[in-house]
Amino acid sequence: MAIGLSEEHEALRESVTGWAERAVPGDLVRRAVGAAASSEAEERPGFWAALAGQGLLGLHVPEEFGGSGYGLLEAAVAIEALAERVAPGPYVPTVLASAAILASGAAKAQADLLPRLADGSAVGAVALTGALTGALSGVRESGVLTVHGTVEPVLGATLAEVLVLPVTTDRGEEWVALDAPQTAVTPIRPLDLTRGVARVEVDGAAVPEERVLTGLTRARVLDLAAVVLGADATGVAAWCVAAAADYARVRVQFGRPIGQFQGVKHKLSRMLVALEQARATVWDAARAEGEERAFAAAVAGVTAPDAAVRCAGDAIQVFGGVGYTFEHDAHLYYRRALTLRALLGPSSGWAETVAGLVLAGVTREMRVDLPAEAEPLRERIRAELAEIAALEGKERDRALARAGFVMPHLPRPWGRAASPLEQVLIHQETRAAAVKPPQMIIGAWVVPSIVSYGTPDQQERFLPGTLSGEIVWCQLFSEPEAGSDLASLRMRADKVEGGWRLNGQKIWTSVAHVAQWGICVARSDATKPKHDGITYFVVDMRAPGVTVRPLTEMTGENLFNEVFFDDVFVPDDLVVGEPGDGWRVARNTLSNERVSLSSGSGGTGASVPDLLGLAGRLGRDLTPAERQEIAEVVCESHAIAALSLRVTLRQLAGAEPGADASVRKLLSTSHAQRVSEAAVRLLGPAAVTAADWRLGDAGYWNRAILATRAMTIYGGTTEVQLNIIGERMLGLPRDPEPGR
Repeated sequence: MAIGLSEEHEALRESVTGWAERAVPGDLVRRAVGAAASSEAEERPGFWAALAGQGLLGLHVPEEFGGSGYGLLEAAVAIEALAERVAPGPYVPTVLASAAILASGAAKAQADLLPRLADGSAVGAVALTGALTGALSGVRESGVLTVHGTVEPVLGATLAEVLVLPVTTDRGEEWVALDAPQTAVTPIRPLDLTRGVARVEVDGAAVPEERVLTGLTRARVLDLAAVVLGADATGVAAWCVAAAADYARVRVQFGRPIGQFQGVKHKLSRMLVALEQARATVWDAARAEGEERAFAAAVAGVTAPDAAVRCAGDAIQVFGGVGYTFEHDAHLYYRRALTLRALLGPSSGWAETVAGLVLAGVTREMRVDLPAEAEPLRERIRAELAEIAALEGKERDRALARAGFVMPHLPRPWGRAASPLEQVLIHQETRAAAVKPPQMIIGAWVVPSIVSYGTPDQQERFLPGTLSGEIVWCQLFSEPEAGSDLASLRMRADKVEGGWRLNGQKIWTSVAHVAQWGICVARSDATKPKHDGITYFVVDMRAPGVTVRPLTEMTGENLFNEVFFDDVFVPDDLVVGEPGDGWRVARNTLSNERVSLSSGSGGTGASVPDLLGLAGRLGRDLTPAERQEIAEVVCESHAIAALSLRVTLRQLAGAEPGADASVRKLLSTSHAQRVSEAAVRLLGPAAVTAADWRLGDAGYWNRAILATRAMTIYGGTTEVQLNIIGERMLGLPRDPEPGR
């Protein structure tokens, strides 16, 4: 995956990557490293003219100023690709400088400076910390600003011809664009051996009015830096994840690849999770506009630099001793990650910005921009829903089911064979019409399997009532000795005249005590390998021999059950699919997913809006630690929402969901836990109240903190999900079979 999603972005990335492989070989990087290590003066890299010739310095610059006329997102795509090569030189500071000048209202400075920065004839740099001091002489409209002072560290300043610097005046902060001869630049020995930093001193430089970047603020510059340096950080993290995974596949210790050891596999999977969160937040910050821009940029500032540092550090751990040597490239990426985080400032500072914004009511809604040709389809959907909305109760639910609105991605007549675009429109229009689809619960998993593998009689018998919410289902998969390892199930299914006899036990079965029907997998041929010889049944929960025993959960409630089968007869016409082929049917049940715009709250009620509502009702100021925790939870929620939108956009474009879908699923299972934990800490001593939603905030959140512990278990444990990410997304070797 990468920051960009569209075909154009993928083509741009491929182009930049291909060019960089030719123009930025490893020996060129090493020459720059050697020069920095021996304190030689930094020089423009040999590929600078070719880089400019590719148009990469001006992707975000309007055509009138010599650029390509795209935007910051396109620049981020290129930055990420070049960072994967740890390309030396002042590319990133030059892009940041032109972006800052473009964000100002200084038309003359833009006309003078942007063409030179876009064509590579000038190098730019921006000071992100400190400020010069300035005094204004003459009338403001025609006066001259005289500036003094020192700012440091400034990335790329050693080579810069144009320096964008903050100045404190008696009228507040100003930003100016100085030419290098107006300054004294002193190199600082850099931690990042591929890019220089410097101290910039100014002693009475006169800044004419046209070089004062009117309208530019520190907040805007930092927002831009969060995107530009954040994209650099994602490229660093991307190389670390890919290189460490490649190494783990082939490095053998104790007789097997180290990527097969669960500790290594989970470490690499967590690295991928951090990378995809960083990509999603930087992508969203690059495309955000208006008042939402500051919020999205702050989330990226929290997420991306720390992700790069974590991935680089963990990559060194995976490489082991070889990764700690100077000859290996891992330390170059670690050095750059640490430098980026230092330049942007600690994540705690960005988190404080997030907390201030969300507690003041600022958020960002994830919206899908649909093509104009979607409108005729929207009107037809809206008209159909208007007729259905006039109905009430079960009649409305049945009408929704008949029209295919409940699971529109399914083929007709059970769905609408809806494209991803139509699914998004249905989602939007049902919400707008306040038409709530029936609650199918487990039925939402049952329907796709019966549609795909059921007989026509089974489909007619079960699907209409399930889609309208009138048939309640349970899922009889887990067993005491086979939880996440479904293929190890032991329940027996013995063939008898006209059907099958089921004997055994199922456990952790949600709503079995009220379900009319259950889907059940049982071993019908013990001579076959464990994934074979399994058959998928539909079971009447009122059949003789079925015993349901409620399990009391830690909340004191009884949602789960254990179910005992004592010679339960299931007729042949209730086998779904072919006998012995139940594993394939069960995988369809577990993996079916429609286009989703979910935020990751998991449906528990433990969501960020609930948490913010609690914070507003406390009647006191939050402590810095509480604000920090709220910000971290908000950032994770925003990352999940951005990942969900990215998955949806991929589906709309006809592409398969990638790593972002797997990461979204993993994060979503634990997110409600983090929300409820933050809420309970806010409550302080009041959290001794019993876990009962009827007892106010304390009771509500104590119930939530207990209930959400199940989320990282019943959806496939977190550890199993990490295995899946490692094996399917990173190509790591599967766990060995028992006994091997």
